[in-house]
Amino acid sequence: QVQLVESGGGLVQAGGSLRLSCAVSGRTFNKNAMGWFRQAPGKEREFVAAISWIGGLTRYADSVKDRFTISRDNAENTVYLQMTSLKSEDTAVYYCAASSLSIHLSSNYYSYWGQGTQVTVSS
Repeated sequence: QVQLVESGGGLVQAGGSLRLSCAVSGRTFNKNAMGWFRQAPGKEREFVAAISWIGGLTRYADSVKDRFTISRDNAENTVYLQMTSLKSEDTAVYYCAASSLSIHLSSNYYSYWGQGTQVTVSS
């Protein structure tokens, strides 16, 4: 079984920053890409950012581009999401996910998911 554990969420004022972490453990699988998604109350889960383990190719949602940065530490099997200039609309539960396929914006292509971490941005 593969486990993904997110951490780093919390309450922050608008304009502030947070860094989320996602540690991957468990049985080895051919993970090619990692993604961050988020779900706000009453809304569907949406893509935030993704990164490939090999090469570090990245993709971002337009709503977070230039504010969020996704990165990975291959040795530590950990993916990060650095969030800056946070807005109230960034409030959501953030999930990391792992895929054996290439980077994709759709959650359907990700096989393993973490339990989520709450990010609340106060205005």
